[in-house]
Amino acid sequence: MKKLVVGIFLLSSFEISAARLKDIASIRGVRENQLIGYGLVVGLKGTGDSQAEFTSKSFAQLIQKLGVKLEGADLQSKNVAAVIVTATLPAFAKAGNPLDVTVSSIGDATSLVGGTLLQAPMRAANDEIFAVAQGAISITGDGKDIHTTAGRIPNGAMIERDIQADFATKKMFRMTLHNPDFTTATRTVLTINKELGGLYASAKDAGTIDIITPPNFENKGVELMATIESIDINPDQRARVLINEKTGTIVIGEKVKISRVGISHGNLSLKVTEDKNKKATISADDKVTVLDAGANVGDLVQALNKLGVSPKDLISILQSVKAAGALHGELETM
Repeated sequence: MKKLVVGIFLLSSFEISAARLKDIASIRGVRENQLIGYGLVVGLKGTGDSQAEFTSKSFAQLIQKLGVKLEGADLQSKNVAAVIVTATLPAFAKAGNPLDVTVSSIGDATSLVGGTLLQAPMRAANDEIFAVAQGAISITGDGKDIHTTAGRIPNGAMIERDIQADFATKKMFRMTLHNPDFTTATRTVLTINKELGGLYASAKDAGTIDIITPPNFENKGVELMATIESIDINPDQRARVLINEKTGTIVIGEKVKISRVGISHGNLSLKVTEDKNKKATISADDKVTVLDAGANVGDLVQALNKLGVSPKDLISILQSVKAAGALHGELETM
């Protein structure tokens, strides 16, 4: 029988600790925004676009804007490449703050190494310009497999306008849990109300919590959120087993339980049951291991590990136990 090399992570074997509310929830309306723009990269060493019509037209328009008159000439240069520029605009962004940008070729350029992005306006989804990018492109890699048609410009864009928000004067805030759960939402409401000393928080559903601004935090929305987001919450979780068949990794949630079940798999005879001493027995060939009463999936996996069950067999067993209705929790294969 093959030696077990599967990586097993039993969440029940770790002490479950509280998490800050800011790490399990977000404030509605406080989020990043995606920006996109079109631009030209110049200074390439013959590695730019060779036949892209939009590149030559864009380059010709740029030259004319700079005061150079062209008499209908079709301007071609392999030192120029058309690119798409992307960036993420943070919440509460202010004019003058820099942004990192990513530059990606859209023509047939073979490399952007050594290139410089010329001034490129960057727009949000509403088509309004929020930043302008320009600068030398940096392309990094491990020396073996460098992707040369995309690169970054650290602090390559400048934010042109403030993101307006009346955050400090808001009368109500809405928080959304990253992993909606009725138990977690209820715990969060109780903890917030205890911290604020009144019934200011209420749960609208498993993932939405509304908070009314208390009188002592009037026009102090920032201080209120700072107080709330640092609160420790014990988030609940569904009983779940995650299996990665490619790597042989199994992650088992704390509350995954198993019922009485028997399985015959190859040369393995598996029987999970309770005797008069409230013990569960698992055997493989002449090897036997005993589980305590009320065994969960983590106990089952550890027992199979001791019996030398192979990763492939272990995954098949868990899938069969779930199919038989004896594994109480979600079984997800990645």
